[in-house]
Amino acid sequence: MTVSNTKIRTAVVFAYHNVGYRCLQVLLAQGVDVKLVVTHRDNPVENIWFESVGQLARLHNIPVVTPDDPNTAEFQLQLAALQPDFLFSFYYRMMLKPALLALATEGAFNMHGSLLPQYRGRVPVNWAIIKGAKETGATLHEMVEKPDAGRIADQCAVPILPNDNALEVFNKVTVAAEIALNRTLPGLLDGSVVLRAQNLAAGSYYGGRKPEDGVINWHESAQNIHNLVRAVAPPYPGATTTLNDQPIIITRTFMSPAKLTHQNPGHLNVSESRVIALCGDGRMLRILEAQWDGQLHNEVMLAARLGAGLHPIG
Repeated sequence: MTVSNTKIRTAVVFAYHNVGYRCLQVLLAQGVDVKLVVTHRDNPVENIWFESVGQLARLHNIPVVTPDDPNTAEFQLQLAALQPDFLFSFYYRMMLKPALLALATEGAFNMHGSLLPQYRGRVPVNWAIIKGAKETGATLHEMVEKPDAGRIADQCAVPILPNDNALEVFNKVTVAAEIALNRTLPGLLDGSVVLRAQNLAAGSYYGGRKPEDGVINWHESAQNIHNLVRAVAPPYPGATTTLNDQPIIITRTFMSPAKLTHQNPGHLNVSESRVIALCGDGRMLRILEAQWDGQLHNEVMLAARLGAGLHPIG
């Protein structure tokens, strides 16, 4: 009988959200001994629509902690006692400092939701849609002091289709993250993976976004407005405006291929069953869905409520 001499690798995993959930599953499926899972306490004012990393860890009898700051000397001592081969960060929301990263004898790796070096920084899926990108993906990379700047272990690309919203793209990126980690993890564990440096000068970096960043400027181009609406559509806070002096959230739009033009930006042109936004570049954008007074309205409902004619918006 042949006895395997393959060493079981140990890891401490910092994880949150769906990417964290799926990537933790990959580690467990490939036999990584996860000594500890570090995650976040859910914010009671946040829309928690995603899977719980903590619940998954507890299902596998893995200890779970939720420190306010993982970079304290006290917490570093706690991790050092575990002697992890690897640290992994999968959509964990805090930067891990060099002293913490150095505790992993075989390396520290992060999963980022873009094709690095593009869209380094916060909320990369939302930014990619806002900027009109036609593809994005997931990148497994070495963690260093500078955010999202370490050498790349693997990437997996996914398309962004013209009417995809952020949730649809995020779901694709979650699968891309799982694929990238699953195929590269054996090379990480046995030390055979070849890391490649990023050319940061060829990339881009973006900060976080706030709900007020989702206010629509109807004098922007139709394409830019369409990109904003789908980038922040629910479960994100949504693209907001005012209609009849009341707040409204535009949740779904459609860019018509017809290149008809107008001269009335900042208005809705409403017919019996169509609601057309007249945008700043002379192009038109159909409003397919909106939340008004807390109620979801489809296009026909909006048209019936507004009545035919031109209506100022914003």
